[in-house]
Amino acid sequence: MRCTDRIALLFAALCVSASVSGRPLPTARAVPGGIAVVDVGSAEEVRPAVTHDGHPVLVVSDAGRWRAIIGLPLSLNASSDLVRVRQGDAGRTVVFPVAAQNYPTQSLKVAPKHVDLSKKDAARFVSERARLDQVLDAWTDREPSALRLAAPVTGARSSSFGLRRLFNGAARNPHTGMDIAAEAGTPVLAAAAGQVVDTYDYFFNGNTVILDHGMGYLTLYCHLSRIDVHAGETIASGAPLGLVGATGRATGPHLHFGVLLNRAWVDPELVLAAATAP
Repeated sequence: MRCTDRIALLFAALCVSASVSGRPLPTARAVPGGIAVVDVGSAEEVRPAVTHDGHPVLVVSDAGRWRAIIGLPLSLNASSDLVRVRQGDAGRTVVFPVAAQNYPTQSLKVAPKHVDLSKKDAARFVSERARLDQVLDAWTDREPSALRLAAPVTGARSSSFGLRRLFNGAARNPHTGMDIAAEAGTPVLAAAAGQVVDTYDYFFNGNTVILDHGMGYLTLYCHLSRIDVHAGETIASGAPLGLVGATGRATGPHLHFGVLLNRAWVDPELVLAAATAP
C-alpha cells in the first residue's frame, strides 16, 4: 500500500482508557507486548481499513472517532511505530510513540523431554506450529461484542507475561500469556462471546481452546484437563470451555490465558476486568 501522507501523532499512550458505545476499551500501553489506541479518523466517514505489519487491525467507533486497537509484538523495538490507514481511495501512515518495557527473567525446571526434544517430538512441534499459525491468522469482519474481557477462571494472576524464561538453564521465547492459579478440575469459562476456531492437544500448550471474538481479537486457553467445546461452535460469554489441568509443558495445574490482537500476543492484564478475591 502506498501512503500519500504521514501524520505524526504525539499522544500519551500509557494507561489510557475510553469507551465505545458504552463498552470500555482496553487499557492503552504502547510498549512491546502492549496495546496502542490510535485515532484514525472521523466516524462520520466509512470505517477505515487499518493494517500493522501487514496484518489487519481492529477498528471501533468511539466519541465520534475511529480508533485502531493495535497489538504491539513483544519483538517490537521501542521508539516509534506506524499503522497504514486506507479510507476509500486515500491512504496514509499514522505514526505513534512506543516506550521501552523491561520484562524479568525466570528459571524453571521441567521434564527434559520438553526442552531437548526428540526427533519425533520436534517433528510434532513443527507440524503443530504450522497448524497454530493458520488458526491465529483468523479474521472476520464481525465486531467483537466486548473489548474488555471477563476472567476465564478465578485465581491469583501471575505477572508472567513477557518473562524471558530459562527451562533447565536453556533460554526460550518470552512468555506470551498470563498464568492464573486454580485447582485441577476448576471450570474454565469463555472470556467473551465468540466462535471456537480450534481445540487441540498441543505438545507444549496441552489441551487448548482458541476463541475468535472478531476482527483479529482472539483468546487462548491452555493446559486443560478436559475440553468441553468443539471447533465451529458459537458460544456466549461465560460459557464453559473445559477444566483446569496440567497437560503439555506445565509444572502444575493452572490456566495459561493468552490474548491476540492483529496477530500479536498482548498482556492480558490490559483487557481483563479487575481481579476479585476467590
